[in-house]
Amino acid sequence: MPSNPVFEPLNFARLGETEQSRRSEEFAGRMLRRRSVRHFSREPVPIGLIENAIRVAGSAPSGANQQPWTFVIVSDAGLKRKIRIAAEAEEKESYQRRMSQEWLDALTPLGTDWRKPHIEDAPYVIVVFRQAYGLRLDANTGEERRYRHYYSEESVGIAVGFLLAALHISGLAALTHTPSPMKFLSEILDRPANERAFVLIPVGYPAAEAEAPAIRKKPLEDIMVRR
Repeated sequence: MPSNPVFEPLNFARLGETEQSRRSEEFAGRMLRRRSVRHFSREPVPIGLIENAIRVAGSAPSGANQQPWTFVIVSDAGLKRKIRIAAEAEEKESYQRRMSQEWLDALTPLGTDWRKPHIEDAPYVIVVFRQAYGLRLDANTGEERRYRHYYSEESVGIAVGFLLAALHISGLAALTHTPSPMKFLSEILDRPANERAFVLIPVGYPAAEAEAPAIRKKPLEDIMVRR
């Protein structure tokens, strides 16, 4: 039988409306300036910024609080090189054979192709893995047994959102990259069988000549419905 849950007082500070509005406007203003970056400086980034961002990501809500994620920080040049070579091989196959013309047309305004130099240029690459199921030792037999994870994909997606926000607020640039298939990331980074690569995120400072596509986000009235 499961033990009774243990609760503790909620640590929540109620703000006045003026302070609420100030924080809301400030955060929205900063986040609305976030852009995906594909041209990175090789300038070093303090590791503490990366660790704090992952600490924030790890605070995200998850199904049954199982926290089904692993964040692998890659800074080794040799590993980044291996990841780039493998990612470009998959991306080249996708751009030349797997993607439909409709998909390619949708990507045209972004100016992307199969080449991924940002994987090597960025000082860090964070590879987020989803734990498809959990593993624990049986107290009686000592054997490793599987247990189910609930809503693991949704949970990891929320955590990645937290991560991107934390990186941006820290003054860093990032890019979400999902080469498909991504099994090569598990092999290169020697991850266990229960982990599935979810997204690859180069992180650093933008290069001096960095540009971003001239795109716009949908206005509030197009994405919000009040009832």
